[in-house]
Amino acid sequence: MRTAGLAWRQLRRDFKAGDIRILFAALVLAVVAVTAVGFVTDRAERALAIEANRLLGGDAVVRGDAPIDGALRAAADAPGLRAVETVELDSMIRVGEGDAANLRLGDVRALGDGFPLRGSFRIDRGDGVERDAQTVPEPGTAWMSRAGADTLGAAVGDTVHLGERSFRLAALVLQEPDASIDYFNVAPKVFLHLSDLAGTGLIQPGSRIGYRLVVAGDANAVDGFTRLARAQLGRGQRVETIGDARPEVRSSLDRAGRFLGLAALVSVILAAVAVAMAARQHSARHLSSVAVMRCMGAQQRTLVGIHVGELLLLGLVACTLGVAIAFGLQWGVGRWLESLLGLSIPAAGVLPALQGYGVGLVVLLAFGAPPVLALRRVPALRVLRRDLGGFEPSAWLVGLAGFAGLAALLWWKAGSAALGGAMLAGIAATFAVLALLAWGLIALVRALRSRLRGSLRYGLANVSRRAGTSVAQISALGLGLMALLLLTFVRTDLLDRWQLSIGQDAPNRFIINVQPDQLDAVRGFIAEQAVEPPVLFPMVRARLLARNGEAVRGDDYLGRSGDEAQDRQAQRRAEREFNLSMQGALRDDNQITAGTYWGDTVPATPELSVEEGFAKDLGWQIGDRIAFDIAGQRFEAPITSLRSIEWESFRPNFFVVASPGALDTYPASHITAVRVPPERPRFTADLVQRFPNLSVVDIDAVLTQVRSTADQVSTVVQVVFWFSLAAGVLVLLAAVSASQDERLLEGGVMRVLGGRRAQLRLAQASEFAAIGLLSGVVAALAASVLAGVVAVQVFDLPWRPNWALAAAGGGIGVGVTLIAGLWATRRVLDAPPSVTLRELQD
Repeated sequence: MRTAGLAWRQLRRDFKAGDIRILFAALVLAVVAVTAVGFVTDRAERALAIEANRLLGGDAVVRGDAPIDGALRAAADAPGLRAVETVELDSMIRVGEGDAANLRLGDVRALGDGFPLRGSFRIDRGDGVERDAQTVPEPGTAWMSRAGADTLGAAVGDTVHLGERSFRLAALVLQEPDASIDYFNVAPKVFLHLSDLAGTGLIQPGSRIGYRLVVAGDANAVDGFTRLARAQLGRGQRVETIGDARPEVRSSLDRAGRFLGLAALVSVILAAVAVAMAARQHSARHLSSVAVMRCMGAQQRTLVGIHVGELLLLGLVACTLGVAIAFGLQWGVGRWLESLLGLSIPAAGVLPALQGYGVGLVVLLAFGAPPVLALRRVPALRVLRRDLGGFEPSAWLVGLAGFAGLAALLWWKAGSAALGGAMLAGIAATFAVLALLAWGLIALVRALRSRLRGSLRYGLANVSRRAGTSVAQISALGLGLMALLLLTFVRTDLLDRWQLSIGQDAPNRFIINVQPDQLDAVRGFIAEQAVEPPVLFPMVRARLLARNGEAVRGDDYLGRSGDEAQDRQAQRRAEREFNLSMQGALRDDNQITAGTYWGDTVPATPELSVEEGFAKDLGWQIGDRIAFDIAGQRFEAPITSLRSIEWESFRPNFFVVASPGALDTYPASHITAVRVPPERPRFTADLVQRFPNLSVVDIDAVLTQVRSTADQVSTVVQVVFWFSLAAGVLVLLAAVSASQDERLLEGGVMRVLGGRRAQLRLAQASEFAAIGLLSGVVAALAASVLAGVVAVQVFDLPWRPNWALAAAGGGIGVGVTLIAGLWATRRVLDAPPSVTLRELQD
């Protein structure tokens, strides 16, 4: 207790004297940066998840081929959850009477009160005005999809016949919840109230009916329900979340989550840089006072207790203040995001605050403890000889342990092994290069110093005179700038990719079931409509039979990886019906990632190319022979290549494609996608009237939803980026100004000897410019290389070096270092030399 009291008294004394303010400010800024980004990231991720669930109609859905009751239905009524039931079935839909009636097999959806729990319908009640509706059709009325109405020639006010009931068509549905889960449901859709379903007489023994239980609510409650549902699923039941959405939707959300994790990593790195520099200065300022205490008989144990205790007290106070400031900042940012995005952002959780404390204390241990522990080895003779210092081997063991903890923290914050590994390797390589180049600069300056004159000679001489300080400062600044530039590069590539991939020229109509003898006629019709000529792809329906001669069953994948959700997805993919196609030369939205692709050369025997994620889920590898059942015939071929697919292109793509000619003997239809301009509103109706067997999927509504989600994601990414950048600049300023005592002392001496303000300023500017130039150039090059690794390996983005941005980043690094350094040493010009010297020598 006595030692703790002395530590507290020393903390108060050092803070009042200003000795520890830089370290305190650096630690507070570090915790603010990490915690605020964590708060904003946590809230943004949960808000985006809720917003993305608007594409699902709820937060989770249980599907089954029988009514969902028992434990699952009871679990949906748990506190914090809302639930609603819907029913889906196929039925003939008739519009009109007698010979003029239009009849088509359609998709009937009976919706319970309260649906959708997330999102809304976009409807037109026949007056041409689009409006949002968070309700379901009134009993006795029906809604119909716009594409279905075009196919059946229906208009608002017409009578729609379903089974034994007739309904008045009250609205056309332009956009619906859950369309992004599988928008290839090509039949006309009719929506009615759940209470009307029994009267239609459509529910009969043997009817194919799908039952859905949709839930929404608190995130923890939904997670608990999802885990329970997956554990108790019966035959024919499955659970769907936004993770089961189309790849085009998932990719934007996944990349946004990885970017937010990268922003948190950058904040941790900046925190380490600032605290390391500030702790070094704090230790240097206490060398003389510790020597005096040694002369007075203080024991090493007492010295360690006082200074480590002071460090821990400082850490707790700084972390508490930093978390409080971060909470206030994220509250303001959250309110602004709510108004900007037009969505409700969940309240902040406690985890980012705990992470802030953890990061602050771990960084303080890793970079603050070694120089402080070294104080106990300071010899008493330093009272007379100020060139003597202390060296403590155990301090470096503590530092290594702390650094290992920081590495583990970075790995954990990354949320991705690839991102964590790339960041750790990038930091280590950049630090090594910076240290080597710093020593090279010092050697060069020493060799050229005699040829320089005036203030420039003095400024550059300072770089070599304080070799250790210069190496530390160049390394610290370079790492901080590298982290900020990396965030800038990735953010730029990410936003550019979203803007290019989900452009306004993306296809908005999929045309399915084109028969071989209709190919020329369909191409001619599309040409008449002044629509860009399409590429028609053959499509063969198949079921998976075997891999390398061994029969494949969906149950084989359960419990294989230890990740239940991943195993369930692999099970569904193994049991699903495959769409196989043939393809020659690759389009620009497909890239080979492994193996050899046939290209324009037709191989002698059939070969397969598989999407890499699909192959990973099913455990397929290059060389595996995969067998399919196609209309009762066996088709087998080896996998010779793996592909990555840009799903955001919204063009027809297939998980499995065969070499040209491999499927020629099997029955096939064709699929294509076209971009229909708004001035062609009759395109779908005219095409279906001319070719009644065709199915046309209008995905304008889905594109609108995906673009809206991508826009919201990119807005959050930019907000987090600027927030991290602002916090990073503040931390960099603290790092630059954390080692200026020697410069202030030398400047004071030069003022006493008659040095002019202009001479001092030029000398300081040349020193900081040299440090900044080396730090900025290496940081820009390192960030460019690391950005390429992260973009390709973590974000699945094509990467091209942006040397203009790198040059600008290096220049900004020089400017920031110069401005911060001159600002930190301004006192040597503003204060009388006697004041500066007295303060630094006390």
